[in-house]
Amino acid sequence: MMATDREAAQPRNVNRSPEYAPLLQVEGLRKHFTVTRGFPKRETVTVRAVDGVSFSIAPGEALGLVGESGCGKSTAARALLRLIEPDAGRVLYRGQDVTAARGGDLRALRQRMQIVFQDPYSSLDPRQTIGSALIEPLRLHGIARGPAARDRAAALLEEVGLPPSALDRFPHEFSGGQRQRIGIARALTVEPELIVADEPVSALDVSVQAQVLLLLRDLQRRRGLSFLFVSHDLSVVRWFCDRVAVMYLGRIIEEGPVDRVLRDPLHPYARVLRDASPVPDPALRGALPRLTGELPSAASPPRGCHFHPRCPRALPVCATAYPGWTATGQGGVACHLHGPGTPAA
Repeated sequence: MMATDREAAQPRNVNRSPEYAPLLQVEGLRKHFTVTRGFPKRETVTVRAVDGVSFSIAPGEALGLVGESGCGKSTAARALLRLIEPDAGRVLYRGQDVTAARGGDLRALRQRMQIVFQDPYSSLDPRQTIGSALIEPLRLHGIARGPAARDRAAALLEEVGLPPSALDRFPHEFSGGQRQRIGIARALTVEPELIVADEPVSALDVSVQAQVLLLLRDLQRRRGLSFLFVSHDLSVVRWFCDRVAVMYLGRIIEEGPVDRVLRDPLHPYARVLRDASPVPDPALRGALPRLTGELPSAASPPRGCHFHPRCPRALPVCATAYPGWTATGQGGVACHLHGPGTPAA
């Protein structure tokens, strides 16, 4: 499916002109956690899960947020929605500060931004019928009540490929793929403009993944949705997204158009991540990249560039100073190899 439908998956008239107004703009988002570890002597440490993340999403655009497990992708996604409270930074939705919103203003903003969770088995209340799960947000946001709300919920189920009879059934009566469709329908109840998809297909079989991705693409086109698509699967991101941001230990280290970043990544870590991604014919890959050293902890990241202890192309400056952000056309990279005055290798 990924290769066959590639032509149909071209960008959807996304406005990337210099003067474009982003739908969502994240500036310096930070979320640290305090944890206690060690035995028998206990110590308290700070885990820098998200440590100054910035990006923007244009209307109708899909931005992929990628990186290995534990890099902070899901924490960043939940913090920008304020499902967990960020420690610092700003999140602007159409110019309105989400991080400063309270009460009715925050509820109105959340109506415009919704999330589809990773695990379809735990994201639905097992004691609540599907109809109740879909009608409740309609009632809370004053969109529809009574028979009108039930009719609207039934129409949403049909839109995601499920029969209206599912309204009176419980989550345990559905497969994982069907539950994820229900989660998508629930996100659509309040007519959002932005969907945060947090690993939406990683828990599904490959054939079901394709069906759900095609559904999301169809919904994006018909409804004009924007997406923050969190994933560790680069093949899915390459097919679905317009741009991609690569995270490592809580920070974005490269961002740009998905075809450029995955074809010719600038940051050594982005290249390693790309080369380690499965390909249809392993004989075409060649030797896998080799990294030295252990993955650092977000509780005690290395001084300088966080990747330098494992980087095969590290410079002396990498061990002492974190690289600044260097703009590269429609994106950028945080790497001393591509900084001002440094020729690209």
